[in-house]
Amino acid sequence: MAKGEGGEQYSNASLLEKPVGADGIALSRKHEQANKLSVCNKLCYAIGGAPYQITGTALGFFLQIYLLDVAQVSRWIPFYASIILFVGRAWDAVTDPTVGFLVSRSPWTRFGRMLPWIVLSTPLAVVAYFLIWFVPPFEDGKVIWYLFFYCIFQTLQTCFHVPYSALTMFISSEQKERDSATAYRMTVEVLGTVLGTAVQGQIVGMANAPCLPGPFDIVANASNSSLSAGLNASGPVISLDHTKAAYMIASGVISIIYVVCAIILFLGVKEKKDSSRPKSEPMGFFQGIKLVMGHGPYAKLVMVFLFTSLGFMLLEGNFALFCSSTLGFRNDFQNILLVIMLSATLAIPFWQWFLTRFGKKTAVYTGSLSVVPFMILVVCMKSNLIVTYFVSFAAGVGVAAAFLLPWSMLPDVVDDFQVRNPKSTGHEALFYSFYVFFTKFASGVSLGISTLSLDFAGYISRGCSQPEQVGITLKILVSAAPIFMILIGLLILYSYPITEERRQGNRKLLQEQRDNEADSETESTELVHMI
Repeated sequence: MAKGEGGEQYSNASLLEKPVGADGIALSRKHEQANKLSVCNKLCYAIGGAPYQITGTALGFFLQIYLLDVAQVSRWIPFYASIILFVGRAWDAVTDPTVGFLVSRSPWTRFGRMLPWIVLSTPLAVVAYFLIWFVPPFEDGKVIWYLFFYCIFQTLQTCFHVPYSALTMFISSEQKERDSATAYRMTVEVLGTVLGTAVQGQIVGMANAPCLPGPFDIVANASNSSLSAGLNASGPVISLDHTKAAYMIASGVISIIYVVCAIILFLGVKEKKDSSRPKSEPMGFFQGIKLVMGHGPYAKLVMVFLFTSLGFMLLEGNFALFCSSTLGFRNDFQNILLVIMLSATLAIPFWQWFLTRFGKKTAVYTGSLSVVPFMILVVCMKSNLIVTYFVSFAAGVGVAAAFLLPWSMLPDVVDDFQVRNPKSTGHEALFYSFYVFFTKFASGVSLGISTLSLDFAGYISRGCSQPEQVGITLKILVSAAPIFMILIGLLILYSYPITEERRQGNRKLLQEQRDNEADSETESTELVHMI
């Protein structure tokens, strides 16, 4: 964003009051050029956001159905799948503020403060991710296997994503450049969700093992021989081993993409040493928590994000099961998911324009509420594949808003904090880490509640049909519960204090602070030359 009017007036006044030599003007211009980012830099930075979205989408859409139907971790003892999903996400949520604290205290290296975390965590993260989708050749320790590698992957991914999120504030000191880089990042991250859905869904969808008749199917087949003969007779025979291999192939492809994106980020982005150096004294862990959570606008935005994320993650985590079990689209659910994510990608430019034209707060209300009618429609209509595709495409527009808008509001809160606490800087990683913490906390709660609810309802792994209670439970999990959570989040948003006027005022004040710092640097340089 261009320098505000107030910033220009302040700068011009400063030039009139203080003589600036030719060396000072040259230094100031050199400082501005040093903070400009090329299109290549912005693209490389944006590509670094793809791994988190690709793996997150694959885990969000497919991990629950994988644990229930492929790994069958709840085959002997109920609730094992819910334990893995909930404990893994809860552990992951705890690591976020811890990593954020450690990142904020990291020393400067020749590669920066953030990039070493990203590079060192990547190889171990992809190994752990691959082993999540591997079915071990034993039964007794299967739960421990998935819980261990799920927790390890989430921890390592936190070591990647928290520094990457905070890197936004460190690639340039110019707000205009950071905003532009963020727009690139959001676009690539949405494309990452499409890529994750496409890779995982299409590879797994080509090796979908046939369902198994349940008690109800056996009774029905006894009185209907033609149904018994045709239940799983159509198409080539695909065993459960083929499905397991497909999940491993998909995880291998995603792991390769993860590594390539990390390499591009490392080679194409350079941290600015003057931006990355903390300007205030390091603080303790709990002192840092008190600092960020004590900022009112941040606390309210986090609560908004918590409830809206919980709603959309309930929808995400259960939609594949809903399509395959309740709607009966066992062989088409991966294509339905892909339609949603493609629609979300196409809608991103619209929401970028909408938030610029009408403000971020209005955009969050409009975008979050736009998906509600389609949540209701998808559970009320009869099973119709064409209608489901149409509803899914329309719902993707709202999903794009839910994905983009809350993250676009976070830099405004950080700016607001810096304006009101000018002597407490260098702690941006804490703000981003708690934001990620609540995202993953919401995901853990949603996955744990979902799987536990399905166990109570009597879900049958790989069943050709499910008890009526399972259908009702899935309808609640993809419609009523998400809508309730979204509405709570929007009620909290009503009291969110950062309006467009306050946001623009903060940017002008920050620009004035940067102009002051530039003037001070110019004066110091001139004094050195004079001496």
